[in-house]
Amino acid sequence: MLPSILLARSSAIAGRTVGHSVAMISLSTSSRALTARLAVAATCNSLHARTFLSVARPAIAATTFRSDIVTPSMFQMRLMSDKTVKTPSMGDSITEGTLTQWHKKVGDYVSRDEQVATIETDKIDIQVNSPDSGKITELCSNEGDTVAVGGNLFKLELGEVPAGAAAPSTPEPPKAPAAAPKAAVSAPAPPPKAPAFSPATPPKAAVNTPAPSKAAVNTPAPSKAASPAAAPIAATDDFPGYAPGVRTERRVKVNRMRSRIAERLKESQNTAASLTQFNEIDMSSLMELRSKYKDQVLEKHGVKFGFMGAFVKACVQALQAVPAVNARMENDEIVYNDFVDVSIAVATPKGLVTPVVRNCESLSMVQVEQSIAGLGKKARDGLLSLEDMVGGTFTISNGGVFGSMMGTPIINQPQSAIFGMHAVKDRAVVVNGQVVVRPMMYIALTYDHRLIDGREATTFLVKVKEAIEDPRRLLLDV
Repeated sequence: MLPSILLARSSAIAGRTVGHSVAMISLSTSSRALTARLAVAATCNSLHARTFLSVARPAIAATTFRSDIVTPSMFQMRLMSDKTVKTPSMGDSITEGTLTQWHKKVGDYVSRDEQVATIETDKIDIQVNSPDSGKITELCSNEGDTVAVGGNLFKLELGEVPAGAAAPSTPEPPKAPAAAPKAAVSAPAPPPKAPAFSPATPPKAAVNTPAPSKAAVNTPAPSKAASPAAAPIAATDDFPGYAPGVRTERRVKVNRMRSRIAERLKESQNTAASLTQFNEIDMSSLMELRSKYKDQVLEKHGVKFGFMGAFVKACVQALQAVPAVNARMENDEIVYNDFVDVSIAVATPKGLVTPVVRNCESLSMVQVEQSIAGLGKKARDGLLSLEDMVGGTFTISNGGVFGSMMGTPIINQPQSAIFGMHAVKDRAVVVNGQVVVRPMMYIALTYDHRLIDGREATTFLVKVKEAIEDPRRLLLDV
């Protein structure tokens, strides 16, 4: 009798706990037997546990587990904690930036080093990449917010990216609507409606007017017959010039780069004793050299042979001859540079940037052209780094590519001078007593008169002129 009671009691206990045991077993298919034993041991005594195991074992064995629903990798990801990603350092002098764009949203999976956000600084745009793989759980700032270096940027749930989720799916272009089925029989076009009456001839008057008789038709019309009703004057809204709302304006927030450019240019004007001198160059010899070798340079070196390489090398020779133009003032000292790092002014959609071609004194004209081409592409693509922007000793601005005839560039502080190139135009000049037409370019040098005297500025421009008008001097370094 006692064994029967114990068996019945054990069976009831087993019935109540099998569901709970199976739920706990679903946490891991590899440890279901151990989970069942632990669950029963917590609620039953040893006798009941032994009896339950003997009864529940067939049910446990017959249970089917869905390995595609609960997997070890998912269990491992749930155990991992979130990681807070901070706003990275963006340079020694930069403490904050503007979050211009999120490239990911909450719930997206990202791989290690995948771009998540773009931060605009005073100088360049910074790409923020994910330090680890995982899923984004929170974005701590909105687009347009100012974010400080070291502040919370976004949170990441660490873990391996599921297959198929590493690369976000790009939205497909909208499909063209399906063509409407052709009608079996084309409906005839409706007859044209009678023209509407103008306000001068209302319909009622037309109805009440009797039709003219045949005699009336043959009779000549009197000289003072009523003329046809004049068409109504078109409303002024039909003329774009008078339409309301044409005179509009729009406001755009000044981006950080443009704001910083404005500050630096005004600071330069307020700091330096700026003065500009001019000269002109006969471009015939350089254009002849370029025309003769540009195809060979492009084929061998993969870069176009332009004017910038020659002008950079000409400026290097002039800077070495006049060291003050390559110097700068720091407090009560003058710092002379024995190297030449030339900042090249490049126009971008966001503003003017000046990436640096370093050690120009040791580069050839072709190498200078290659460096300028690479930096120009990075500038237009928004990929310049801080290392590309700092440390120039002298700046060259080429307004000639936009058609500038002459200008006075502003010094790029803390440098002491900036060289301006302009458009090449055919002009009448006197050569050996004869008036001839030559391709001429005006050049300019804006310099800080606190450091550079007029004699030195003039000497610099003459040195550049001599080198460009006889390009062989650049090749022979004389």
